[in-house]
Amino acid sequence: MEMIEVEDFVRSGIFKNREEVIRDALRHLTRAHPEYRQRVAIYRYQNENISVGKAAELAGVSFEQMKEILAQQGIRPGLGPETVEEAKEEYETLKKYLKNQS
Repeated sequence: MEMIEVEDFVRSGIFKNREEVIRDALRHLTRAHPEYRQRVAIYRYQNENISVGKAAELAGVSFEQMKEILAQQGIRPGLGPETVEEAKEEYETLKKYLKNQS
């Protein structure tokens, strides 16, 4: 069975470019496998020094749920932002999350 390639979606006019194809495919993949979002969030939290709030946003869970997920993985979440920029980022992430909940 021949595989459909990313470029097939672009050439057929379904998507404008490769990035749109990949973005849509990732959106469907993470909806079908929400655990992937959590694994990516954990990875980025550990390796890219993102905040717990940002990790929660990536994982599609609440701040408290993300702290629990990290604890289940044996990862101690940081106890708050270390810089003003991190505090602002966490504030914006929480504000965005709360807005989406209403």
